[in-house]
Amino acid sequence: MSAYQNTIVLKGYLGKDAEGRTNSNQTPFTVLSLATKSSHKGKSGAFVSHIDWHRVVLFGRLANSATELVRGDHVEVRGELRSYKLLSQGASARLFWEVRAYSVERLARSQPTGNVVRTEAPA
Repeated sequence: MSAYQNTIVLKGYLGKDAEGRTNSNQTPFTVLSLATKSSHKGKSGAFVSHIDWHRVVLFGRLANSATELVRGDHVEVRGELRSYKLLSQGASARLFWEVRAYSVERLARSQPTGNVVRTEAPA
């Protein structure tokens, strides 16, 4: 058993269509913009909602199959949480977080039974 584990599972809705891109090594990848929502009772007793936006990056076959995902799709993403620093001219480095996904499932909205369409990278 490993002493360390970096696994994240997010379930939410896509804020825009999947974006296919290519890095400097000409490796294709796909970027998803995923919204998750949480809520809690505030001091007044009313529910307060909070939406977080997540950058999800997919590589390989998974990136190719994920290009069909569109804004509004309900998805579950499994992957690793990664951080990186971005330097801009005249400013200090900013820390960003992203999910490097190894599994994406499009969840069926019309089926309350939880039927899913699986899109996973081969093992």
